[in-house]
Amino acid sequence: MKFDLNTITRENVKTLKPYSSARDEFEDFNTANMIFLDANENPFQNGVNRYPDPQQNSVKAILAKNNKVNPNQILLGNGSDEVLDLLFRAFCEPKKDNIISLPPTYGMYGVLADINAVENREVLLSTDFQPQVEKILDAVDDNTKIIFFCSPNNPTGNSFSDESVVKLLQNFKGLIVIDEAYIDFSDKESWLTEMDEYPNLVITQTLSKAYGLAGIRLGVCYASAAIILVLNKIKPPYNVNELTQQRAIVRLNDSEKIKSEISSIIEQREELLKVLLEVSFVEKIYPTEANFILVKVDNANKRYDELIAKGIVIRNRTTQALCENCLRFTIGIPEENAVLIKELKLLK
Repeated sequence: MKFDLNTITRENVKTLKPYSSARDEFEDFNTANMIFLDANENPFQNGVNRYPDPQQNSVKAILAKNNKVNPNQILLGNGSDEVLDLLFRAFCEPKKDNIISLPPTYGMYGVLADINAVENREVLLSTDFQPQVEKILDAVDDNTKIIFFCSPNNPTGNSFSDESVVKLLQNFKGLIVIDEAYIDFSDKESWLTEMDEYPNLVITQTLSKAYGLAGIRLGVCYASAAIILVLNKIKPPYNVNELTQQRAIVRLNDSEKIKSEISSIIEQREELLKVLLEVSFVEKIYPTEANFILVKVDNANKRYDELIAKGIVIRNRTTQALCENCLRFTIGIPEENAVLIKELKLLK
């Protein structure tokens, strides 16, 4: 099925003339020894008295090199949530269009649909937490603009089959958004390698998980240059602040430290999986490729309260579709995991 970006872009966005900031008009923003008298800034240097690079070129250059993509295929946002919101605002007409999400999954897809007055058509995953492709296609109509995948999925931890994703990429004329927040903890290859093959493929990633930068709020969108061009038209001019950009650059250049932390998390994940097999009230442990483990227990509310009383905060997912009596354990540092393991063994 041929994908046509023009047909899914909102009419007002097509004709929109984006705000042009002072830094957009001067392309060589990082040139040394220039005198900047264009943006009504405070001229006294303190490290953040100037507006940040609106296109975050230094950060994008590192990401582009690391992921073997062109910088014009990257959009950065104030967390992945801003990136997702921009997709709604660019391609979904309020009170007319719809998106499809696959519960149990990341809750912000539904929240953003509500905020943007877009119908969220939920198609449950199968009992083994895989997309039900035929049911998804049955839910699609002429106003379906986006299908959201979270792979590895939150809260289940598993990745979706390549066959399911490819079939939808080939048979859906809207955008397929694959949220890869947890891809660094998986053995699966990122879908970034398929971007040139599928013009309707959008991939979101984050620096909040494997990169340990949740506090700076930096999300990444990878897509065709044409899609990124549309999103750049509607993003706020300075949506990623200077301190965030500086901290991201430092962290992205410390690849060995990042690899070491990812290895530790995976090692600790495997250790916790072994322990959970011996916990009497654990009824099922779901396969995981993320930095967390979803388990089914005898009574999620009871076990959640017991761990809270011991000063251990986990996530109770029992109200989510297909997750009755399920708890989600994020992998901590070895010392934190040791405390969790000790308390789990003491519970009866």
